[in-house]
Amino acid sequence: MPAPENSDDFQLKEARGLVAHLMQPKPHIYWMDLILNAILGWGGFYLVVVTPALSTLNIIAFIISAFSLYRVAIFTHELVHLKKGTFKLFITFWNIIAGFPLLIPSFTYQGVHSDHHRRDTYGTTEDGEYLPFGAEAGWKIIAYVFLSLVLPLLFLGRFLILTPLSWIIPPLGRYAWERASSLTIDLEYRRPPPTKLDGKYWRLQEVCTTAYAWAGATLIFSGALPFKVAIVWYLTTLLVFTMNSLRTLGAHAYRNPGDVKMSVSDQFLDSVDVIGGVLSPFWAPVGLRFHATHHLFPQMPYHSLGTAHDLLVKDLSDNTLYLSATRRNLWHAISTLWEDSALSQKKHSS
Repeated sequence: MPAPENSDDFQLKEARGLVAHLMQPKPHIYWMDLILNAILGWGGFYLVVVTPALSTLNIIAFIISAFSLYRVAIFTHELVHLKKGTFKLFITFWNIIAGFPLLIPSFTYQGVHSDHHRRDTYGTTEDGEYLPFGAEAGWKIIAYVFLSLVLPLLFLGRFLILTPLSWIIPPLGRYAWERASSLTIDLEYRRPPPTKLDGKYWRLQEVCTTAYAWAGATLIFSGALPFKVAIVWYLTTLLVFTMNSLRTLGAHAYRNPGDVKMSVSDQFLDSVDVIGGVLSPFWAPVGLRFHATHHLFPQMPYHSLGTAHDLLVKDLSDNTLYLSATRRNLWHAISTLWEDSALSQKKHSS
């Protein structure tokens, strides 16, 4: 079903006034956060490789490494929303320590995510980051999570095999761009031809990521690195993709069947803020547990979203609609999605 009919009653202008002072990103927070978690992530990765499998230190190191690298990876979402021409060194550094080795260079999200926030495309069939989970059969929700099992291998195949071939076979190049260059959830999504929104250096990023993939594969199969590195890389990226799939399911209500254009208020009410639990920053890092608030203010830096949420709850003249987009925790968000799916199927069958 579409967004609530009373979405026009949302006090968007009032909300903007309350949080206008929170729109400036603070570079020192970005840098400290990224560097700290990169050290924990790759340092932990090294410990997982060199310690005995399933030993206490091995398990602890894996948990710290995987969740730290997950947080580092999620910064790709923040990169898209930074003002064009700013944070250039930060974006380059992120690609070097995360985008290339995890095979998710920033061009795989840039441009694509912009469509997710555009009024004319959000929630429609042109939005690669949206599927009507709340209006379709529940098995699709489960299948989406299990897709994470093969995603690391698909990305590895993309840069290890498909990319080099695409440089010499033009039709494969078009296929690689359209069907294998986007961090989306819709497997039918076809990426439009490159524009300036996709960045000037996407081809260079593709080359660098391919170089990382081939260097890693060569070092492992020559014996210079133990095969355990490949196993740990797969398990780490598997956790990253799995946690991100669960986070994604908790980010929206996914009620739009794909043929309705939605206003900013509609987008907000189709999105989800998750307020509670000490685990929230781990499964939804870099501010993404406040996803509904993010859709109201896409340019707001992640470190301000929690403050903005608290201000709007406290100071909006009527916070009823704002709170309607709130869930208690991830389980509440996903179970609500499941209930919406079941109710939709029941209506269709009656």
